Amino acid sequence: MRKNRGTWLKLSMVLTLAVTLLAGCSGSNEGAQGNKANAGNGAAVNQQDPSKPDTSEKVELVWYLVGDAHKDQEQIVAEWNKMLEKDLNTTVKLNFTTWNDWQTKYNLLLTSGEKVDMMFASSWADFYRLGKQGAFLDVKDLLPKYAPETWKQIPQEHWADVTIDGKIFAIPSTYNEYAPDGWVYREDWRKELGTPEIKDLASIEAYLDAVKTKKNVTPINGIAFDNVFKLFRYYHDYQPYINENSPIASTSYDNPRDIINYVDTPEYEAWVKKMKEWQQKGYWTSNSLSSKQEAGDFIKTGQGAIYWRNPSAAGGFINEIKAKKLNMEIAYFPFTRFHNYVVPTLSITNGMAIPKNAAHPERALMVLDKLRNDPKYFNLMTYGIEGRHWAQGKDDKHIVVPAPGVDLNEVPRYDIASWGWRYEPNMKTEDGGWDGMAKLNEEFKAISKPNTLSSITLDFEPVSAELAAVNQLVEQYGRPLMLGLVKDVDQKLKEYREKLKAAGIDKLTEYVKTEVDKQLTAKGVQ
Repeated sequence: MRKNRGTWLKLSMVLTLAVTLLAGCSGSNEGAQGNKANAGNGAAVNQQDPSKPDTSEKVELVWYLVGDAHKDQEQIVAEWNKMLEKDLNTTVKLNFTTWNDWQTKYNLLLTSGEKVDMMFASSWADFYRLGKQGAFLDVKDLLPKYAPETWKQIPQEHWADVTIDGKIFAIPSTYNEYAPDGWVYREDWRKELGTPEIKDLASIEAYLDAVKTKKNVTPINGIAFDNVFKLFRYYHDYQPYINENSPIASTSYDNPRDIINYVDTPEYEAWVKKMKEWQQKGYWTSNSLSSKQEAGDFIKTGQGAIYWRNPSAAGGFINEIKAKKLNMEIAYFPFTRFHNYVVPTLSITNGMAIPKNAAHPERALMVLDKLRNDPKYFNLMTYGIEGRHWAQGKDDKHIVVPAPGVDLNEVPRYDIASWGWRYEPNMKTEDGGWDGMAKLNEEFKAISKPNTLSSITLDFEPVSAELAAVNQLVEQYGRPLMLGLVKDVDQKLKEYREKLKAAGIDKLTEYVKTEVDKQLTAKGVQ
């Protein structure tokens, strides 16, 4: 799951715009009812069987997913549309936000009035805030008729994850997982160089030092910020409430009400000074903030050693290395080991929602019902075209990637952000794939804690000016400081702290404290 593309400066502007534009639709449900009444193409009564929807009139739906389209996306969607046209007299125009500045695009889709029938939704994509502001359609009354299989199969506790004020604003995926961040890294190089097993900051630094001695290798090559920042956040156990890059966070999972601006702390000062040392040692390049290439790409070419991933994405990356028969051993270090706990993802970590301006909400639900529950649909849109992107494995629960005779360099593995319709009974495992996932899940289950913070949602309208100003400073000062890309750390940090104070970070922090305390009390969290 990826969620850190784009600049927070642009996002802050869009958040402010979203608050203004969505406020007008949050106080009334007339628009939703009007859409439901006018969506005649999907909601009309079937004259032959009144209990079933009428699909006699052809409909083209507009869908949006986050991330980037696959090289073969048009071909795959064409196959999907052939099936949909035959079964539901429907086609889908499938669009992608791309990972480049996706937050800005995502928010604009919901505030511009564009007719979008369904889109990816997630707690990390501001689902709760947007739901409270009226961005999505309440589908509670539509689900039993237009997505009956999905309505029956999703457990009540998962429906609760997507219910706000008694209204269901999304269809969650049905796939239990843990998704903390961590690093994939060249384990063969660690063994070759004789450094300790990675388990703490000292062993990480020893590994980076050793890897740097290899010719033409930059340990964290390409885009370095996410790799370094995620290490910082997990190492200190900071729990952010605004966005992941925000300096306003609780000091730990166990102290959710102890909310601070961590830029003012000695821990932050020590960290950015350490990052200056790492940058001077050459752990990443001086142009890492402007790089457009993922660190993982450089691992594949033998020019890098580290890449941040969650466990699922780590498995996909390692499987790709194996499938391409690259001569390297990759291991994974989850950052959960710093504090020995993990929380499961909410079901709305990945889901699908219908925007309030949707033209055909009923038909969109019918398509999603097919996509989740019909194996032919699920396999095509989750794994790609059989015989090209995958082949049948040893049984119905296993696949072979790539298909025999297919070169992954010419036909990349199909891995679009299809998380919104994942349904565990239809998921498949790769033959010969990474066996570390099962071991990790056992490790996670043993240290799992309840996920009590992910559903906290804040309305920033009262402090929108302060939020925009702080987000801009995080972009201007926080990112270069995190990568040691400043000449004088002391001077730049002093300036950053002064600018944040002038921008109103104290007011913003107090607002977050008050609102989080209210919500934690309402949830019964101590």
